[in-house]
Amino acid sequence: MYSKHGQCFGALDDDPSAATEEGEAEEVFHQLAPAEDGVVQVGVELGPVILTDKAGEPGVSKTAATIIPQAKPESRTTTEIEQCAKHIGISKIWCRFIKGKLATFLFFTPFFSNPSTTMHHFQYSGHNLHCESVDLAAVAKLYGTPTYVYSAATMADNYTRLARGLAGLDVQLCFAMKANSNIAVLRHFANLGAGFDLVSGGEIRRVLAAGSTVNTSVFAGVGKTEGEIRLALENGIFAFHVESEPELARINHVAGTLGVKAPIAIRINPDVDAHTHAKITTGKSGNKFGIPLKHAAAAYETASKYPHIAIKGVQMHIGSQLTSVGPFVEAVEKVSSFVAELKVKYGITYFSIGGGMGIVYKDALASGDKAWWDAQPADQRPLTPESYGAALVPLLQPLGLKILLEHGRFMVGNAGVLLSRVEHLKRGAGKNFLIVDAAMNDLVRPAMYDSFHEIVPLQRDSSRRALLADIVGPICESGDCFAKDRQIQEVGEGELLAFMSAGAYGYSMANRYNTRGMAAEVFVKGSSFELINARETFEQMIAGEKIPAFLK
Repeated sequence: MYSKHGQCFGALDDDPSAATEEGEAEEVFHQLAPAEDGVVQVGVELGPVILTDKAGEPGVSKTAATIIPQAKPESRTTTEIEQCAKHIGISKIWCRFIKGKLATFLFFTPFFSNPSTTMHHFQYSGHNLHCESVDLAAVAKLYGTPTYVYSAATMADNYTRLARGLAGLDVQLCFAMKANSNIAVLRHFANLGAGFDLVSGGEIRRVLAAGSTVNTSVFAGVGKTEGEIRLALENGIFAFHVESEPELARINHVAGTLGVKAPIAIRINPDVDAHTHAKITTGKSGNKFGIPLKHAAAAYETASKYPHIAIKGVQMHIGSQLTSVGPFVEAVEKVSSFVAELKVKYGITYFSIGGGMGIVYKDALASGDKAWWDAQPADQRPLTPESYGAALVPLLQPLGLKILLEHGRFMVGNAGVLLSRVEHLKRGAGKNFLIVDAAMNDLVRPAMYDSFHEIVPLQRDSSRRALLADIVGPICESGDCFAKDRQIQEVGEGELLAFMSAGAYGYSMANRYNTRGMAAEVFVKGSSFELINARETFEQMIAGEKIPAFLK
């Protein structure tokens, strides 16, 4: 059996089905679907049991399972049961427990879910905001502000939940590192078993610098240079995700100079509306990404004629920050028959469905508690890895292919915050401006996408009055505004704030506008924290610059 943490336990000592009489299967076994509790009920005619997974200690309950009446008992082979059990995260029902066939194995709806009540690891402990067991005020005191702080536990939880949600598939998770490319973060995901979704030669070099390889990683992007293609091939890239026919020719040429075959998958554009921000939708016909589905067959035919191209798969990605499963389902349904044709014709081995799962921004802090999710109306509840997997696994299983995913924001977005210090409160004519030391160069998303980030005080004080203000940075741009007319606890000069859900597209999109150095980055694990990227100094900013001789 496997526990909720993926740890393998041995077979059960007793065989509850040993005294039963074998029967024959009578109809096709229906797929078991996960539900919402912490037990799996397994019934046999004379030996019903409950397999428990409490506190990571699976075992046999002393009390027999309640046998739910069925219209017709069914006998199932061990193999059939194992195949269905994989869908709910049980890797194997050991033959020592179930021998041969189960007599009158009763069909139940199993219960197997994450018993954790924590969806991320930022919370108030007393009056102080913590990341895991670390007081964030202590981080700000030691390393100053602005500073990004990341939770290792939250990243691991996100990875594990996504993998578990897709149990029953042969899955390869590739972290879309453009969301957060710090080498410590990359090492953390590599240790968890992730590959990477790469979009530049620099990202390839970062993965290597993190001590990982690109053997399970994919190289995407619409403008790969010959040098980048060569770098990827020389380091054993798993596959190129090809965006155009001219790119195919370029990859074939570079591979030929190296005397190798380049593994590729063509990115197809399914023309599906992701219902997300216009700047982060990628699966519509008007977007620059991929080859239209109606032209994809011709593109594969072209690829098959290149001597240094090896067709390995097919890829799509419809957009980012999707909070409902509908567009994912629509896209998979739209391309599945084409994918099946490619498997027959070219022997492809994998299907990449991209990434794009969104995170909670508005109620970011509250969403760390599972109770917040339970309180949301079912039709308004944001997408979770569990509902994502429940909708997609039945569509993907019949293809019999390895499934690749390239999520970025979901993996790290709610695992990071940006710490900032209040400079002062400026009271204007009918408007208050809370000026902080973080700016649009540190976190550009609000200026670029009009995106929302919840902003909370590091020290909560319910006795203070509420303040209504625009929260702005010091950069000489009206667009340097994080929030308009935001209600926040009254705070004064020198006090600290946290911008929630800042782990994705925060530091990775930062810049030096107004000659402001790059922020510091800190990684937290439990009660430990460490600086993983020092604050940039002025000397470092200008180190590559020089005054030409003709100006001396």
